[in-house]
Amino acid sequence: QVQLVESGGGSVQAGGSLRLSCAASGYTSSSGCMSWFRQAPGKEREGVATMDSNGKTSYADSAKGRFTLSKDNAKNTLYLQMNSLEPEDTAMYYCAAKEGRGSWCGFVRYLYRFWGQGTQVTVSS
Repeated sequence: QVQLVESGGGSVQAGGSLRLSCAASGYTSSSGCMSWFRQAPGKEREGVATMDSNGKTSYADSAKGRFTLSKDNAKNTLYLQMNSLEPEDTAMYYCAAKEGRGSWCGFVRYLYRFWGQGTQVTVSS
């Protein structure tokens, strides 16, 4: 059984930083894609960053230059380091995974089979 558990959310002022964690059980990053999505109130869920089974990362335009993905294989945990946070980054952040070693990742939500419960990020101006 696959479980994804997010943590690390919180409230920060604009310009601040947070590091989100996604601890996986029953799934390893080499199995396919692991990604972060976010959903702000009244908006659709959107992709933020993704890592494929080879460790290659891709970022949404809104995240480029500010957010960085990394992983700790020993802990089976994916991290999202978020710097220079803006009020527009306020959202519930979700970790998601889809199987398929070597497959294209992207941010097509229905392709992701496994989801965490989310962690809230609030950025005040």
